[in-house]
Parts: sequence; C-alpha cells; structure tokens
Amino acid sequence: MTDWFARPVLHVTDVEASIRFYVDRLGFSSPWRFEEDGNTFVAQVERQGCALIFSSQWPEKVGKGLMFISLNVEPETHEAAVAALDALRTELEAKGAPVKDGQWGYRLLVVDDPDGNQLFFNYPNETASGKTLRDEA
Repeated sequence: MTDWFARPVLHVTDVEASIRFYVDRLGFSSPWRFEEDGNTFVAQVERQGCALIFSSQWPEKVGKGLMFISLNVEPETHEAAVAALDALRTELEAKGAPVKDGQWGYRLLVVDDPDGNQLFFNYPNETASGKTLRDEA
C-alpha cells in the first residue's frame, strides 16, 4: 500500500515574513522556496513530520487557514500527551509566539500566525472543562 503525505497550503500576505515567524517563533525549518524577480511566492516549512506550504498567490484567501496538529507521544498516555503539549507551550511562549487556550468541544492550545491562520494542537481525550472523555461517558 502507498502512504499519503499531505501538505496544506496556508495563504499569507508575505511569504518571507511567514517563514521568519514559523522558523523563529515556532521552531520550523524552511527546506525550499520558489522565488521570481527577488520575490518569494511559495515556500514550505516543516517540523517533526508536519509540513506546511505558504502561498501569497491568492490574497483573497489570506488568514482563513485552520490546521489541526496532533502530537504523537511515546508512550501514548493521557499524562504524557498533556506533558508534551505543556512543554510545547512553554517552548513557544519562550520564543515569543502568541499562544492561547482554546476549545472545540475539547481543550486546545492555539497559535495565531501574523496573517490570522490558526494552528490547533489538541489535548487528547480531554474536554474543554479539563475532564477526560472517559469521565464524560
């Protein structure tokens, strides 16, 4: 069977500014970019298996992206997952990233990029009230 690999496109105003934010504040790297006449139109950033493409080619779509990112934690326990997300929050806040709490029926860690695109990191098996989903059953 063939594995699939998805790279969502986030529409941004300034690709270079987005690269700087994702690299400097969120710890991504930038393996490639498409430039023409000194302007960057498309680029990719990646971190730990998460790859995102930035494009400035459709300005009417800027800031409308929403990306769910789940952390694969070993060993996979509720406590380990919460600890991993708490550590990520501490790392991002130390780099000056705008991190906030959110919820979508369950608890989230939310990062807004400079264009308004949002990254949602979910706390596995945890509702917005902090109870585990098993507690809700």
